[in-house]
Amino acid sequence: MSEFQDLSHQIEKIAQAEDEQQNSILNEQIEEGLEPGSIALILEAFPIDERVKLWRGLPLELHIDVLTEARSEVRHSIINELSETELKLTLAKLDNLSLIEWADSLPEEIINEALQLIEKDELELYDQAKEYEDDELGRWAERKVITLPFNISVEKAKILMERYSYDAPQQIYLINKRKQFRGIVSYIDLLRSVPKERLKNLAIENVVTLNSKLSLAESIEALEHSSLSALPVTDEDDMLVGEVDWQFALSNQREIYETRLMAGTGMDEGDDLFAPIVKSSQKRGVWLGINLMTAILASVTIGMFEDVIAQVVALAVLMPIVASMGGIAGSQTLTLMIRAMALNQITPGNRWALLKNEIGIGSINGLLWALIIGVLAGLWFQSTILGATIALAIIVNIVTAALFGVIIPIMLDKLKLDPALAGSVILTTVTDVVGFFAFLGTASLVML
Repeated sequence: MSEFQDLSHQIEKIAQAEDEQQNSILNEQIEEGLEPGSIALILEAFPIDERVKLWRGLPLELHIDVLTEARSEVRHSIINELSETELKLTLAKLDNLSLIEWADSLPEEIINEALQLIEKDELELYDQAKEYEDDELGRWAERKVITLPFNISVEKAKILMERYSYDAPQQIYLINKRKQFRGIVSYIDLLRSVPKERLKNLAIENVVTLNSKLSLAESIEALEHSSLSALPVTDEDDMLVGEVDWQFALSNQREIYETRLMAGTGMDEGDDLFAPIVKSSQKRGVWLGINLMTAILASVTIGMFEDVIAQVVALAVLMPIVASMGGIAGSQTLTLMIRAMALNQITPGNRWALLKNEIGIGSINGLLWALIIGVLAGLWFQSTILGATIALAIIVNIVTAALFGVIIPIMLDKLKLDPALAGSVILTTVTDVVGFFAFLGTASLVML
C-alpha cells in the first residue's frame, strides 16, 4: 500500500491515541519514511489546536519543510499560534524557496521579519528570485545546484566536489568563467571516468534548457517530455539560474488540478479543512450570492411566460430537460476548452476552426436528441405540438451551449479571468436563459 493510500489509517491511529501519545505515533511514522508532504496532509486532518501540538512535536529539521508543503491556510493557522520566540526561530530557518512559497500567504509584517532573520546567502537567492514574475520559471528554480568548470579534468572535479555539503547529486552542471551553461554531466559517469578525462567530453548530448522567463505551464510540459530528472534554467545570456525537477512539475500539476477543482465552487486550493467557521461562511457566501443572481435571471425568464405555464402544465414538467441538456452540452465544450487552454493549444489561428467544429458537433447532437426527446414528449402528453416545441428548444440550446462553450473561456482569458472559476457559472446562466426562452417563447406562440 502506498504512503498516500495509507494516510487514512495513519490519521485514524493518531486520532484514537491519547493526547500524550499522538506525537510519538506520528514520529514513529516519520521514522518509517513518511515524507513532509504526507505529514502536512496528516496535520491538515486535525483541528487547529491539535495540529499545532503535532507540529511542535515534529523533529526540528522538518518544521520548515512541513509548513512549506502545507496548504496556505493550514500554514497560516499554525504560524498564528506560535509565540514570538517560536516564530523567530522558525523564520530564521527559512531557505529562499520556502520564503518565496510563503510570501503570498502570510502577512507582510511576518515576511519582513523573515527577511531580517534568514541567512545572508538565502536572502541573496530570494532577491534574485523576486526579480521574476509569479508565473515565470526563474522565480521557482532551485538555485542551489552543483556547478563545475566545463573544461577541467575528472580528477580536479572530484576535488572541487568536496566543497559541496549537498547529498550526492544525480547530475552536475557545467559552466564557463562567466557562469554560462555549457552542459550536464551525470554524477555516476563522473565517478566511473578516468582521472584525466575532461568533463566537457562526458556532457550529456542534446540537453534542453529552459528560459527563466518561461511560464510554469510551458516548463512543466518540457519536463514531461525530458528523459532527465531535472532541466537547467538559464537567462537570456545563457547564465545558469538553477534547475527544476520532476517533483516541481508534479507539485505544480497537482496545484493546478486542485485549484480548478475548487474554483468551480468559488473556493481556493489553499483552503483549510478546519478553517474558522465565520471566515469560511463569508467566503462561501459570496459564491452563493453570485449563484443566486444567476438563478434569479433564469427565474425572471421563466416568469415572463407565467401565463402559458399556468395553462399548459406539461411545460413545467419538461423545462428541467431543456436546461439539463444544454448544461451538459456546454460543460463538455467548456471542459475541452479549459484543458486546451491550459496546454496552450488555443491560438487566434485555430479559434474559428474550433468554433465551427463545436457548432457542428452541437448541431448533430441537437438534431438527434431533439428528435428523441420530441417523440417521447409528444407520446407522453399526447401532443405533437408540444413534442415539436421542446425539440426546437433542445436544438437551439445545445447549439448555443457549443457556441458559448468556446466563446466564454476565450473572453474570460482576454479579461485575465480564470475560465475554470467563472466559466461554468456564466455558461449555465446562458444555457438556462436561452433554453427557457426558446422553449416557453415558442410554446406561447403555438400553443395558446
